[in-house]
Amino acid sequence: MQTPLRKLQRPSTPVYGSSACKPYRCRVTRRVQENDDTFTVELTPVSARQHGAFNPGQFNMLYIFGLGEIPISISGDPADPDRLVHTTRAVGAVTRRMATLHEGDVIGVRGPFGTHWPLEELKGKDIVIVAGGIGLAPLRPALYQLVANRGDYERVVLLYGARTPEDMLYRAELERWRARFDLEVYVTVDRATGDWHGNVGLVTALIPRAPFEPRNAAALLCGPEVMMRYAVQALQKRGVGAAQTWLSLERNMKCGMAMCGHCQFGPHIVCRDGPVFRMDRIQRFFGRWEV
Repeated sequence: MQTPLRKLQRPSTPVYGSSACKPYRCRVTRRVQENDDTFTVELTPVSARQHGAFNPGQFNMLYIFGLGEIPISISGDPADPDRLVHTTRAVGAVTRRMATLHEGDVIGVRGPFGTHWPLEELKGKDIVIVAGGIGLAPLRPALYQLVANRGDYERVVLLYGARTPEDMLYRAELERWRARFDLEVYVTVDRATGDWHGNVGLVTALIPRAPFEPRNAAALLCGPEVMMRYAVQALQKRGVGAAQTWLSLERNMKCGMAMCGHCQFGPHIVCRDGPVFRMDRIQRFFGRWEV
C-alpha cells in the first residue's frame, strides 16, 4: 500500500496590496545630477488614487517599460508621500536609462517594500547615523523624520563619508543640517580635492570622538558592507551593542515580495525581513558573501 504524498506547504509570505504586484504609473517631475555617476529622480503618481506612503528605510521597485525593474531605496520625505524621491547610481541597463529621463516621462513603481528604521521605539535616545557614499540616501528619510520630531530624541549625530568632496550627496541639505543647533553633523572624505579643508579619512574614524552617550544610544548604518562592519566594531568599542545597532543591507533583489529567493541571506529574505536589520539578528552571517 502506497503512502499518500504530503501536500507541500508554501512558505508564508506577507499579504501585499495591488501596488506590490502591478506597477502604478508615475511621472518624472525632476531629475538632479548629484555627482558624476549618481542622480536623484523625483516622481509623482499619475492617478490621484495612487500614493506613495512609506516608512523611512523602505524601498520601491522602479520599472522602465520594456527594459526591466530594479529595487531602489526611497530617499524622500515621509511627510510628503506623493513626491517619491529615489537616488541611485547609473551602473546597469535600467539605471543608465533612468539617468536619461526627462520631466514628463512615465515609469512604473511597485511598493513600498521591506522593513524600516525603528524610529518610534528609539524615542528618548541619542541617534547616531553613520552613512558611507550613496548610503546616505536610505538614511535621508530617517533624518527628515528625526528633524520633524526633534523633541522626541536626545542628541542626533550624523557621520557621513564620501570618496571626495565632489562625490557628496545632497550638499546643500548637508549645509542646512550643519547650520542647525540641534543636529551634530560631521563629514569626511577619503581624499581631499579642490579647496576642501574638512576631515580627511574614513567615516569610521569619526565614531570614537562623536558626541553621544553610548548607554543611551542607537545607531543606524548604511553604506558599503566593509564600512558597516568596521563601524559596528567602532560602535561596540564605544559601548553601543549589536542590539542597539541597525543596518540596511543590499542584496540581489528581484521580486520584492519574498517569492523568488534571489535575496536570501542565511535564514532571511532581504526584501521581506529587511533591508533594515538589527545587528544582533544577523551577526553570525554579516560579512559572509557565501550566505
